[in-house]
Amino acid sequence: MALNGTLKDFGIADILQLIGQQQKTGLLRLKNKAEEVTVTFKDGNILGAAAVARSKHDLIGAMLVRASLISEQQLEFALENQKRTLQRLGDVLVAQGLISQDKFKAMMQLQASETLFKLFAWKAGNYSFEQKDIDEEPVFTPLRAESVLMEGFRRVDEWPVVKKRITSPAMTFEKIKELPPPPLKRDEFDSALDDAFAEDKKEVNQGEFQSVGENERKTYELIKPGRTAEQIIDQSCLGEFEASKALCNLINLEYAKGIAPTGRVKLEGQPGFLARVGGLLGRVAVSVLVVGVLFLLFTRVDLGSVRLAGSGTRYTDPAAQRIASQQQMARIGAALELYKLEHGGLPTGLVDLEESGLLSADDLRYPWRDNYYYRAQEGGQYVLLPPLR
Repeated sequence: MALNGTLKDFGIADILQLIGQQQKTGLLRLKNKAEEVTVTFKDGNILGAAAVARSKHDLIGAMLVRASLISEQQLEFALENQKRTLQRLGDVLVAQGLISQDKFKAMMQLQASETLFKLFAWKAGNYSFEQKDIDEEPVFTPLRAESVLMEGFRRVDEWPVVKKRITSPAMTFEKIKELPPPPLKRDEFDSALDDAFAEDKKEVNQGEFQSVGENERKTYELIKPGRTAEQIIDQSCLGEFEASKALCNLINLEYAKGIAPTGRVKLEGQPGFLARVGGLLGRVAVSVLVVGVLFLLFTRVDLGSVRLAGSGTRYTDPAAQRIASQQQMARIGAALELYKLEHGGLPTGLVDLEESGLLSADDLRYPWRDNYYYRAQEGGQYVLLPPLR
């Protein structure tokens, strides 16, 4: 079965449904400008989902550290051992007694599930399905495509409600009152009988967003002064959606309240941003400097002598092009520094500067016909060159 195209023409739900209904076996590859994901199918069921060229933040080792299941030092030691033995990281960690086999498998399943359900937020990209035999061991119990579709649509529907309460990964929380004791375990007949004849329904049974369950209890115990939503999500091992929804429920039921972040918050156990740039004055100075450079470059370049406004007229003299290009590259460089200051890192491509409103599409290739060559490097460095001519 040949299946390829764009997500604008054929959405992720349609693709999963088609492969599931036809009970196909093979690899589905999806790619947008920033990510690439491979979903493995066998007989129409989903065996796993993995991000290609996964960022360090999303690697399983980093997930284990953020979940406080292992320490940074333990991860580094395991990675060194992995290089020597060529074993899988999970096998090394289990052999060293740092984590149980079941817990590591559960974290691998969480990693794959998070990758899979994030696909439902993709609005654009390309896809291709390659029909082939799959012999690899599944990451988790195979999932029916129909079940994934139902869960994906549920998350899409409920995310707007959750985000009204959990407005930022940097927000913190404060406990207001203690949770009620967990209900006694009783057989289903007694529970149904009580619910049927109860005159006043308890608040904990009044809908999905008005209940205290195991997820709410787990996240409630993780609420500490200064601990952010992002850290609670990581340490709960519930996934971003389920943990955020649990926090939302705790706020709705007034067991906790959310505290909006003020500026850049120092995360628990990490050096604050102000400390990294030398305090508040240093941060302000850097911001003023970058903005000043941008303003200077905008005002110093005589656009009237370089390009007729709105006409698209460009230099034909190569020497003049090189001079204009040097000034334009300085503007792009200043925009890159401002982007790094605002987002904590360099963009993956120059188009991100356009999407952030720092530069226009024409700025990214002026005075040439083609775009400038750009590549981000480690350590906050980058390569910026004129296009090949």
